[in-house]
Amino acid sequence: MHRQDRENSMYCHAHTVLARRNPARLVTFRRHPAALITVVLLAGAALVAQPPQRAERVDVTRVLIDARVVDGGGQPVLGLEPADFEVKIGGHPVRVESALWIGGEGPARGSVPSTPLAGVLVPEVRGRLIVLVVQKSLESVRTIGLLRLLQDGGRLLSRLTSDDRVAILSFDAHLKIWLDFTGDLDRVRTVLAEDVMFREPAPIEPASGVSLVSRLSQDRGRETYTIEAALRLLGNALEALPGSKSVVLVGHGFGRFTTTLGMFGATLDREYDAARAALLAARAAVFCLDVTDADYHTFEFGLQTVAGDTGGFFTRTHLFAQRAIDRVANALVGHYVLFTEKPDLDPGTHRVQLRLVRARGTVFARSSYVN
Repeated sequence: MHRQDRENSMYCHAHTVLARRNPARLVTFRRHPAALITVVLLAGAALVAQPPQRAERVDVTRVLIDARVVDGGGQPVLGLEPADFEVKIGGHPVRVESALWIGGEGPARGSVPSTPLAGVLVPEVRGRLIVLVVQKSLESVRTIGLLRLLQDGGRLLSRLTSDDRVAILSFDAHLKIWLDFTGDLDRVRTVLAEDVMFREPAPIEPASGVSLVSRLSQDRGRETYTIEAALRLLGNALEALPGSKSVVLVGHGFGRFTTTLGMFGATLDREYDAARAALLAARAAVFCLDVTDADYHTFEFGLQTVAGDTGGFFTRTHLFAQRAIDRVANALVGHYVLFTEKPDLDPGTHRVQLRLVRARGTVFARSSYVN
């Protein structure tokens, strides 16, 4: 079996012999907006004329969580098993039934989650999907760091493969699309270093195969006036695409400026709530590179929040830019897909807590689960 670099764990097929007259049955995992995996085993009458048979149906639900694990040096931690993870949803411990590494180390063998059937998760699309979003600004405290990072942006691509696909967007007054998903990493480097800051994007046609432009047009991008709205549109466009995605947000932050008892701060409103929901539905983890030339600033709160909510992380670039870039590049190498049992919870949003119990490392995963 050829190597696989990523999964479509929510569109996977396993074949097994179920019984008697039909020699094969099909087990299919289908997408569910709450990231539940439902396994439906159907045994019914054959298409050819046969005596009527009773159909049996068994529904088993599981929660899917994408987890990225790195060590103290920022390198991905490989070789973890279900027993290495402790997961709580809504404060209730849940059993991790499988932990599948997705990242170019070969197909994940073992039991198909939620069933006793042996099989292999087979992605319908190979390679990882990565979206680079550049938040532009003309303020000097932001522009210097942004230019420095874009000139060295090729480091973000250092651990990608020929199967991976990268798209580039930017936001200033509105959302702009520079590149649809492409495997031409040289072109990606050129657009980052030479085009994004100094030119306007040319009209582009949807890419063959996996495409972002087919779901997010330049005209629709012109209708966005905030970075939160742009992230919502991006999440909506990514949701229909298979598997987990990574969004690298290179920018200076967002939110609404506030003052409380003379203290400056920022807050996020419903527009951000909609963006977060769209990104979570798309299984898109956001990694934020803050280009602001400061040890701390008010609007980094927005970057920190979206990273923590979606399973990415926030890092500053003003002192050690290359180290920050390399940290994100390492995190893009791969991730674990965890299937856990579903806890008995009331409808609503519940906190997800995830940590390692038999290994060392830092785990990044979405912070909430919607029942």
